[in-house]
Amino acid sequence: MRGPERTVAEAQELLDAGKPFHAHEVFEDAWKSGPASERALWRGLAQLAVGLTHAARGNLTGGVRLLRRGAGAVEEWASGAGEPRPYRMDLAGVVAWARQLAADVERDGVAVDAAARAPRLRGGSERGS
Repeated sequence: MRGPERTVAEAQELLDAGKPFHAHEVFEDAWKSGPASERALWRGLAQLAVGLTHAARGNLTGGVRLLRRGAGAVEEWASGAGEPRPYRMDLAGVVAWARQLAADVERDGVAVDAAARAPRLRGGSERGS
């Protein structure tokens, strides 16, 4: 079992490599094995990673739905049960990234490059920003 800091670092590496489904599995591990007080956070991050997976694979409707659901879960966790920057994550930035990506996918109607559109878990909205 990896700790939360390692979870964030490993998930970011996978997202940067264009492997959001693998990042989802890392988040899911934290969701299922971590403290009950953090489960909603990790579940929301897992939903975001699966949303990016769907958006990259061409399931645009599913991608948009999961990006929005995950953004809502992460935002709710940050504004309620948790601290705004757990494990140094920029949750407000992650939520903004997810909502923008969902809007872009919905507007453009095309699959995205998962690596190019990967979120920055600890700051900035996307790679290169």
